[in-house]
Amino acid sequence: MDLQQLLFYYGGAPSSNNDGYYRNDSRANDDEGHSDSTEGHDEDDEIYEGEYQGIPRADSGKASGTDGATDAQAQQFRDLSAYESERRKDQDELAEQYETILQECGHGKFQWTLYFVLGLALMADGVEIFVVGFVLPSAEKDMCLSEPNKGMLGLIVYLGMMVGAFVWGCLADRIGRRQTLLISLSINSVFAFFSSFVQGYVSFLFCRLASGVGIGGSIPIVFSYYSEFLAQEKRGEHLSWLCMFWMIGGIYASAMAWAIIPHYGWSFQMGSAYQFHSWRVFVLVCALPSVAAISALTMMPESPRFFLENGKHDEAWMILKQVHDTNMRAKGYPERVFSVRHTMRCFTCVSVCRRTCLHSVWRNFQAVFSPEYRRTTYMMMAVWFSMSFSYYGLTVWFPDMIKYLQKQDYASRTKFFAKEKVEHVTFNFTLENQVHRQGEYFNDKFMNLKMRSMVFEDSLFEECYFEDITSSNTFFKNCTFIATLFYNTDLFKYRLVNCKLFNSTFLHNKEGCLLSDVSDENNAYMVYFVSFLGTLAVLPGNIVSALLMDKIGRLRMLAGSSVISCISCFFLSFGNSESAMIALLCLFGGISIASWNALDVLTVELYPSDKRTTAFGFLNALCKLAAVLGISIFTSFVGITKAVPILFASGALAVGSFLALKLPETRGQVLK
Repeated sequence: MDLQQLLFYYGGAPSSNNDGYYRNDSRANDDEGHSDSTEGHDEDDEIYEGEYQGIPRADSGKASGTDGATDAQAQQFRDLSAYESERRKDQDELAEQYETILQECGHGKFQWTLYFVLGLALMADGVEIFVVGFVLPSAEKDMCLSEPNKGMLGLIVYLGMMVGAFVWGCLADRIGRRQTLLISLSINSVFAFFSSFVQGYVSFLFCRLASGVGIGGSIPIVFSYYSEFLAQEKRGEHLSWLCMFWMIGGIYASAMAWAIIPHYGWSFQMGSAYQFHSWRVFVLVCALPSVAAISALTMMPESPRFFLENGKHDEAWMILKQVHDTNMRAKGYPERVFSVRHTMRCFTCVSVCRRTCLHSVWRNFQAVFSPEYRRTTYMMMAVWFSMSFSYYGLTVWFPDMIKYLQKQDYASRTKFFAKEKVEHVTFNFTLENQVHRQGEYFNDKFMNLKMRSMVFEDSLFEECYFEDITSSNTFFKNCTFIATLFYNTDLFKYRLVNCKLFNSTFLHNKEGCLLSDVSDENNAYMVYFVSFLGTLAVLPGNIVSALLMDKIGRLRMLAGSSVISCISCFFLSFGNSESAMIALLCLFGGISIASWNALDVLTVELYPSDKRTTAFGFLNALCKLAAVLGISIFTSFVGITKAVPILFASGALAVGSFLALKLPETRGQVLK
């Protein structure tokens, strides 16, 4: 097959040369390994789009008078319209030719190798979502986090990913998919590594923000990058299989948290200023998928479609030949020759000028809202926003509801004691979930014990001794202490609410934070187990979507999964127990994942190569903004009402499924 027509579109009209290649002009650099058609042009040398076709500039007829100018402009618009129609026809023909080349290259070892490499990058994105949620219960002890600080730490990752998705998505259309992905993953790895060692809240917050900015480029670049190596009949299926790695990332994070964080022995301390506990080991381990992705990605080539879009025809041909030869050798046909002839270089017949990277990125972003793509972009914005608002809102609301039900169950088992008199007794065992009212304690000792959710109200402590006490959610209210000694305890005075102290002393108080929540090992295991189940539950949905994506189409998959997810939201009203909420979490996750897979494939296929990652990055950034709004709104109703989250989620999913049906179907179409 001849690449002449394909390279004409991406590079322009050919001119012959004695060395067998077609070069753009006499200034072609023989020493370079590529042919960048825009190199060496100044803004003053900009070629007007259509001028090469003989179409005059709009101002060329002004000197001929008003009538002449009007006729010239009318003729110009007619010629431009004809040129635009011809250009679109060429686009379609040349996209078909690129598709034919990919089919000749086959689907084999090269694509599967790239699948696992890019899968590691997608896995790193899945891990990033879970890291902060898993370390918060432990990190709050080290950093003395207040509730607002914990909330900000939970949202900062999404804000970072929002910025990263837009920035890296736009840059990937300008400097290349592979190079941009390497930069973004490197930033993620570096700051994830630093976040495991920093001690202060502000520095940890900044590191997680920067880590989120880095990993934000993963999703828009990975899907666009991989799609440009896939032939049409394999694209929907294999992009859906690629989504499996996001699930694997969640499972990896849950398993590592389960195995590492509860082991408090995995820690060391340097004085009182520097502490390295087990949760920091977990943060460090969670950076490994990103590091592995960087190492593997260095051995993979750039997208040939990107090179063709930028006039680098030599590089594109070499990569396509590499894909072909790799697949043929793996299939046992090493003698099969790549029949596409690499015979030309050419110059660009469209507007070419040297622009700054920032200006080029901005122009490309504006093109996403050009008349040709405006309706598609607005529809996709609405679908992405509605899907993300409901999905992320509910997936965070579910664990919070489970915690709320756990607290209610815990509170229902509280034991109450009133007007008890205790004298000369030593307490050296755990005291938990009790309320003591109007008690009298004389010459009692509380030694080497933990107090969890203990409340003493209107009680008298006389000549008592408290030593080596560790407490959580424990308070003394309206109590009186006479000749009482507190030694090496965390019963700070702010745990003594409206209390009176006479001849009482505090010696060698423990350093630490006031923790109002119940935080024990069993609860930690439950958090990891619920996340593990919720992530694993998407496996059936991933398999079904991969097998059916190319059979029933993207729109049916997207709308159908959204409708079923919408219906499943109404079952939330029956979630009155912990086990019921876990089951509903798994059901919702397993159903909704098919919508996300279809949406990813649809986004890749609706935009042309030079705008693909820009559009995907922008939509993914909007997705993270919707996630922040959904999480903030849904969690504010925990313990108040289920009706509002149910109505918001079902309404957003219903709107998303309706709008999805208005989008163009891309099944069976070649990449633009």
